[in-house]
Amino acid sequence: MKISTKGRYGLTIMIELAKKHGEGPTSLKSIAQTHNLSEHYLEQLIAPLRNAGFVKSIRGAYGGYIIGSSPNEITAGDIIRVLEGPISPVEVLEDEEPAKRELWIRIRDAVKDVLDSTTLEDLASYTDGNQEAYMFYI
Repeated sequence: MKISTKGRYGLTIMIELAKKHGEGPTSLKSIAQTHNLSEHYLEQLIAPLRNAGFVKSIRGAYGGYIIGSSPNEITAGDIIRVLEGPISPVEVLEDEEPAKRELWIRIRDAVKDVLDSTTLEDLASYTDGNQEAYMFYI
């Protein structure tokens, strides 16, 4: 399974909205500028996310988008399914050897488990554990 730019950029939008949860609307223009992405492309991705109830639009001069519910209620799997379709890295064929068929099912389930157990809150609050503060002396 390869997650396309639709899924990647959709996650980017949702993570940014999760980071700003409770602070008011965020414009797609600001997300596009922050991540050096096409605002036009983000506009195409926001519609299915809005239709799924993951984002709400706020009209007006200071409008933009807010996350549709709490960041701990939306998973990466929810977003990927809306933008990419069903999560299935390998098509499981009924006439395939049982051992291979079982392997494909286990891979599919593992991918689903990771995506469905990772919330937007997890992604928005992620910090790289390898980052350390360096002290420089001159």
